[in-house]
Order: sequence, then C-alpha cells, then structure tokens
Amino acid sequence: MLGSECALDDAIRFSPQTPGSPAAPRRQSKESSLTINCVTFPHPDIMPEQQLLKPSEWSYCDYFWADKKDSQGNNTVSGFEILLQKQLKGKQMQKEMAEFVRESTLGEAWAQLKKSLADEAEVHLKFSSKLQSEVEKPLLNFRENFKKDMKKCDHHIADLRKQLASRYAAVEKARKALTERQKDLEMKTQQLEVKLSNKTEEEIKKARRKSTQAGDDLMRCVDLYNQAQSKWFEEMVTTTLELERLEVERVEMIRQHLCQYTQLRHETDMFNQSTVELVDQLLRKVDPAKDRELWVKEHKTGDIRPVDMEI
Repeated sequence: MLGSECALDDAIRFSPQTPGSPAAPRRQSKESSLTINCVTFPHPDIMPEQQLLKPSEWSYCDYFWADKKDSQGNNTVSGFEILLQKQLKGKQMQKEMAEFVRESTLGEAWAQLKKSLADEAEVHLKFSSKLQSEVEKPLLNFRENFKKDMKKCDHHIADLRKQLASRYAAVEKARKALTERQKDLEMKTQQLEVKLSNKTEEEIKKARRKSTQAGDDLMRCVDLYNQAQSKWFEEMVTTTLELERLEVERVEMIRQHLCQYTQLRHETDMFNQSTVELVDQLLRKVDPAKDRELWVKEHKTGDIRPVDMEI
C-alpha cells in the first residue's frame, strides 16, 4: 500500500485538468469552476496545467473521476461503478475469471489451451486427477470472498458520494438564503433613503446582521462540502489503486496455474511436447499492465480531478 499512499500525497499536491462529463454543469464562482452531479471541477478556460497522479502508467486513479451516461443513455454511472463492473463480471468466480481471460492477453493462451485439450483429450485423461487438485481447485477457491469485498468498496464510495450530494444541497440552500437576505437589506436601505418607508435604523441593522449571518452560513456549508469532496477524492485514489493491485494479483495467479497445467503436461507426456509449447510462449507474454492500458483507453470517464468549491 506504500505506492497508494505516495500517489495519494501527489493527488493532494496537484490540481485537476479539463472536464469530460456528459451531465449538465452548474457554473460556480464567476466561471472559475463548474459542478457536475454534485462534484466540483475546474472551468476548462482557466484551468492550470495538471500532472497525472501516475503519469508513467494507465492507472485507474487518473481516468475515472467523471460520471458518464449508461448504455441506454438515461442515467449516469460513476467512474468507480464502471471499475467495479469490470471486477464483478459473473456471479461465480469461475465465470468472472473466464470473462477476464477472454478480454486480456491471457485470451490467446486460453484459446490455445482449449485447442490443446481438444486435440489430445486422451493424453489429458492421464493427469486429470492432478489437474483437478493442483489447478482447478485453487482457481475455484481463489478469493472466495472477492465479490463480498467489492460490494463493501462499492457501498463505501457510494456513501461518500451521497454525503457529497447532501453537502452540495446544503450549499445551494445557504446560497439562496444569502441572496434573499441581501435583497431584503438592499430594499429596506433604499426605502429609508428615499423616505418611502418609516423603517428605523435598528431595522436596517437587524437586516444587515441577518445578511452577515447568511454569509457565514454559506461559508460554513461550502467548507463542509469541500471536506466531503476531499474525503471522497482520497478514498477514490486509495480504492482504485487497491483494485489495480488485486487485478494484477489475480492475473498472476491464473497465469501461474496455467503454467502449472503445462508443467503437468510435460511431466505426463514426455514424448509429445509440441502442443503445449505455444501455450508456454503465450503465457510468457501475459501483461496485466497492457491489459489495463487497453481497457482504460476504451472505458475511461474523465481525467479531470475535482477542486474545492469557491463562494
């Protein structure tokens, strides 16, 4: 987790870049920022240059800050939900792994492996018991609680987004209250000046105090909103980096057990090695980092990190 902590420190130092969400934005603070689905991003026209948190990698923590429309185009889906959907394919671990290998550099090795099984079914029977105990069983038992752990992550991030939405609603309410108090103060002041009302100086002072209090309330609400957004930001970075680590671990585990399969083939069929040599070659080419790069390029939602809301 040391890498995650370093990336998190970098995240706090750097500022976001450009917006990229399909949701309708609400502009803030004289065009300095805009709010999309309760998350505040810098305005593209005045946004400072941003460095990625992990510039040498296609890291999840850099490309999934914005929300995007679902496949039907009706509702928005958060970037984190898209990452979880990738992790939770299939109801059973076998199906999830099968989906994963078909969409990665393991796919060619897996296809060749199935071909080898079909071509030499008779040879395969010689070590089926070893295959079950040394390859199949470990695959089925790998991270039995994986789906449960992912649900915990999903609920945690979702709760933080709900809190952010609640704090944003409080900001909007306080902003409206301040506007009303300012209008009331201005109206009473003008009436007194043109002698259209017998408002006393005490009433003007009372209206001024209410306006000042409304301004203080808005500042407090904005501060709470920024705290909530900062917490969501930190947890997004930490959790997405952990998803990357688990994914690399899973790919390596599958690769090792497929290598165990080919080793069993070598041990069982010493006179016919040609059919598994190609599998060995493809397994040596397995690259989870390349898999991530291709997937991120296709599914990324936005590399613009949120900023504090300004009054």
